[in-house]
Amino acid sequence: MAISDFPTIPENASLDELNARRTRFLNLLTERFPDWETVLLVNRVNHLYFAGTMQDAVLVFQKDGSRKLFVRRSLERACDESLLPRDEILPMRSFRDVVTVIGKKSGVTCVEKDVLPISLLEMMERNFQMTRILGADPIIARVRAVKSPWEMAWMEESGKRHHRFLTETLPTLLREGMTELELVGDVYRGALLAGYQGISRFAMFQTEVAYGQYGFGDSSLYPTSFNGPAGSFGMSAAIPFVGSRTRRLEAGMSVFADIGFGMNGYHTDKTQVYFFRGSRPDAQIPAEALDAHAQCIEIQREIARRLVPGAIPDQIYADVMAGLSEEFQRNFQGFGARQVRFLGHGIGLQVDEYPVIARGFTEPLVENVVLAVEPKKGIAGFGTVGVEDSFVVTPEGGRCLTGGPSEIIECG
Repeated sequence: MAISDFPTIPENASLDELNARRTRFLNLLTERFPDWETVLLVNRVNHLYFAGTMQDAVLVFQKDGSRKLFVRRSLERACDESLLPRDEILPMRSFRDVVTVIGKKSGVTCVEKDVLPISLLEMMERNFQMTRILGADPIIARVRAVKSPWEMAWMEESGKRHHRFLTETLPTLLREGMTELELVGDVYRGALLAGYQGISRFAMFQTEVAYGQYGFGDSSLYPTSFNGPAGSFGMSAAIPFVGSRTRRLEAGMSVFADIGFGMNGYHTDKTQVYFFRGSRPDAQIPAEALDAHAQCIEIQREIARRLVPGAIPDQIYADVMAGLSEEFQRNFQGFGARQVRFLGHGIGLQVDEYPVIARGFTEPLVENVVLAVEPKKGIAGFGTVGVEDSFVVTPEGGRCLTGGPSEIIECG
């Protein structure tokens, strides 16, 4: 599958879909905050979702259902890309231009508290008369969690290519003596040729990730600030990710690859573990690693069976964890004391979305929510084993978009 095989799925969400997203958002917002009056959105990923373009802009919704996209840069591109009516896309040099159109009294105002800098909020407060400020983020997260057929088409395509790349292409890139950094470069180029969009977006504050998370041997056990089960030596204290310039692939070593794929903004998430024999054809995977990996596959399958409408993520997490022995829970979902407290996460326009399979997430799942399920376990002296795949919630249980879990792939 090459970059020339780009799918024929429409690249832009239709106006009907953009209107449906607005309706769902405003209805949920009114249920949660009946007295809301104005919404001011600056997050460009939310602009893409609600307006079909990513610009330096402010997207405004008002109680009467009106929608306006005020664009600082680039108005021309916004008009080319967005299918919103042209009278809803307006030029903007400052917030004064927004005030001229919608008025100064924004009243009970909803903003993106998770991403809005205080300085920008203060600028809004200088220009608008806000009687109260509310957070729109939880409402937007719930709307974005449920994927439309158009969104699912892109995620299906991403998942298909993602699986093929990790199971067929990446093993051919491994060579004895290469550094982790060299692998990252080879993987990135190969993924672009396979249709990858070139960037994986995260919502979590200050989350910086290059193309995936990689580790040769016990590099994948090394601590990192990234909120995930595995680790990485990275390049340096300044760049604690990407891949080590000095860590080299040796015969008989494991390779851990946790890679997000994405097409037209929509991501899938998948992890694959490899065992590189190289010049040691008789090298064997330790029994402890094989057993742990096999149990992680079974855990993922059990979680997938439970991904049905009405299921409670909090309960899934509690039930699965209660079924694991105390011994297995050591180094499960992180090595040593660095264990994360989740088994999966929503995914879509960003890799880390709502909902999360963890305690505290008590809203029932609904059909067409997509989650990445990632049970993993650290094995001292070998590295991280386990799996991750992306599943869509259906009445029959989670349907896998990324090919399903694989045994440790032996190569070289």
